[in-house]
Amino acid sequence: MKTTTPSRAFPSTGHRLPGRWAVLPAAVLAGAVLGGGYGALKTPEYAATSYVIVVPAGKSDPAGALGFAQAYGRVATDIAVTGDAQVWAGVTAATLRKKVTAETSPDAPMISITARAERPSQAVSMADGVARALILDSSHVAASTGVKVVQFSRATKPVDPVSPSAPLSALVGGCAGGLLGGLGLLVRPKRPAARGESRRSRRAGTSVPAPAAAAHQPETV
Repeated sequence: MKTTTPSRAFPSTGHRLPGRWAVLPAAVLAGAVLGGGYGALKTPEYAATSYVIVVPAGKSDPAGALGFAQAYGRVATDIAVTGDAQVWAGVTAATLRKKVTAETSPDAPMISITARAERPSQAVSMADGVARALILDSSHVAASTGVKVVQFSRATKPVDPVSPSAPLSALVGGCAGGLLGGLGLLVRPKRPAARGESRRSRRAGTSVPAPAAAAHQPETV
């Protein structure tokens, strides 16, 4: 007697969910979109730098000028706030503290004063205003310190902004998104086998027995 074996049912490949590694390109794309949007919407900033140098006054030791340069560099914004720098720059004291930084050289008694602002002319005014405040303050205490601060180079008007552009922000955002996505995949525990997968494996490994042949029955006379 002819027997038939039912075909095995296999899961459709068209309905499989994306793998866990699909999170990585999605994180890169999201980071690039957010970074590009931030770079496009953020107001560009310009930076201007003014340089001053500390020189010995009278017959004082020239080696002491380097130490005083380090000290003046640490308190540059404080001196500017207590002085007239905010009047010369046309900004508030809080803006000077936030937008102005001073750096010193370990080899020379020079101080660089950098100001950041949304307008190039304002950045120049802020940098030169802080430098002028340092020069004025040092002249008041030159008799006790033995040094004074003089202007070495005034700030020049910047042409290009220093804030990142939209393409650069998108690149940085994409890299950050990829890094966070990769870290998320590493720390995320692997999920156990889905219940549906175990069912499919059982169906694939179990064969349906063929129907038994009918017993021979004698013909009735």
